[in-house]
Amino acid sequence: MSWTKTLSGNAVADAILRPGRLYRAEEVAGLAPRTPGLYGWYFDAVPGSVDATDCHRHLGWTLLYCRISPRKPPTNGRPPSRSHVHKRLRTHFGANAAGSTLRLTLGCLLEKEIGTILRRVGTKGRLTFTNPGEQLLDRWMSVHAKVVWAEHPAPWEAEDELLTCGLPLPL
Repeated sequence: MSWTKTLSGNAVADAILRPGRLYRAEEVAGLAPRTPGLYGWYFDAVPGSVDATDCHRHLGWTLLYCRISPRKPPTNGRPPSRSHVHKRLRTHFGANAAGSTLRLTLGCLLEKEIGTILRRVGTKGRLTFTNPGEQLLDRWMSVHAKVVWAEHPAPWEAEDELLTCGLPLPL
């Protein structure tokens, strides 16, 4: 695949694509850095109708999602995000669909398999699978999802490189 040649020798890409190990949900709290960086999500079960044919595989797990934290600083005078890798991973692993595109996507794809049903709740119409559904998703992710990260002072630069080389990330 052409993206492997493009990313060859890139330390951040290597950390995401060829990590020494992948981490489970319960390990994130104690190990994920409270610094800017990228993170990649690997799965041992591809959810729903996702086509993972050309996706990167490592140690029997399939890479389906990569993101950064914080996002690129705005140029409109607003303050930059104070988020970091640890905070985002905790949100993805244990918050709700309103705070995580990954959870929202997984929950929708897994509706028939695990019984999650997306709802709008509250006066602002926040999206959630409600508490029972979010717990079902937590359990599924605990079994089938692992994550890896790489620290980077300007993660949006490294993310651009991963995305422009054609690395398939269907989630």
